[in-house]
Amino acid sequence: MEKNLRTTTHINTRQLAVVGMLSAISIILGATGLGFIPIPPAKATIMHIPVIIGAIVEGPMVGALIGLMFGVFSVIQSVINPTPLSPIFMNPLVSVLPRVLIGIVSYYCYISIKNIPFIKKSNMVKIGITAAIGTLTNTVGVLGMMYVLYVEKYAQILHISSSAAKKGIIAIGATNGLPEITVSILITIPVVMAVKKLKK
Repeated sequence: MEKNLRTTTHINTRQLAVVGMLSAISIILGATGLGFIPIPPAKATIMHIPVIIGAIVEGPMVGALIGLMFGVFSVIQSVINPTPLSPIFMNPLVSVLPRVLIGIVSYYCYISIKNIPFIKKSNMVKIGITAAIGTLTNTVGVLGMMYVLYVEKYAQILHISSSAAKKGIIAIGATNGLPEITVSILITIPVVMAVKKLKK
């Protein structure tokens, strides 16, 4: 019954409050620079973590809405504070779609693995795996769209060859991926478990 309620398109007042709160946290993290944690040689982003938390706690619609707000904020930031790569991130297919998918993928990952025998007894493991998959959705989604749609433009912006641009995009994913997954797991597990205890 709970599953059916959480996957419905109806959003109640509490869920709207969660969307607003977690969206605000994600936006504040991005606007202040606090959403980036230096883990040499990379910077791990944590701006997507509120999307994962919202999806696990309140369902795919809530997660998708928080992801939408995160993605729209990325587009606005690209307009207000332009960088050489801003034209790429102004495209919603790069900035918005992957962030919406974080919430959807995270929720369905969480409910899909809960019946696996060696996982279902540990809520920490379920949350950790979901955090990792949600983070990969963000990383692969954004960089994948860049690779497919803008690798030539990326090469022109950086004044490098197309081959070097392709390798560079893949390298960014490989370099940032593990730190971001690690940080996401460390933050998401205690937050989700605390919220679930409060809801009982």
